[in-house]
Amino acid sequence: MLDGNAIAGTLDDIFGREMTLTMSTCGHCASRGPLAETVVYLRAPGVVVRCRMCQAVLMVVVDRRGTYCVDLRGISALALG
Repeated sequence: MLDGNAIAGTLDDIFGREMTLTMSTCGHCASRGPLAETVVYLRAPGVVVRCRMCQAVLMVVVDRRGTYCVDLRGISALALG
């Protein structure tokens, strides 16, 4: 288990910008915080990002032959600022 800083490079590749300080809102418990404070699991089939408060899945990232497949269904809002 790591924090969101562990996928800073991956997030930069996907979004084209620094994302660890971006505020995200959990779609399950509505807690809000920077992506750097999420809980990250790298040993799943892909990267699984969970809410630090309720452990709901916020994001799943799979690298499929150099193409990222990203599921953000657990995030109700991202404040890109």
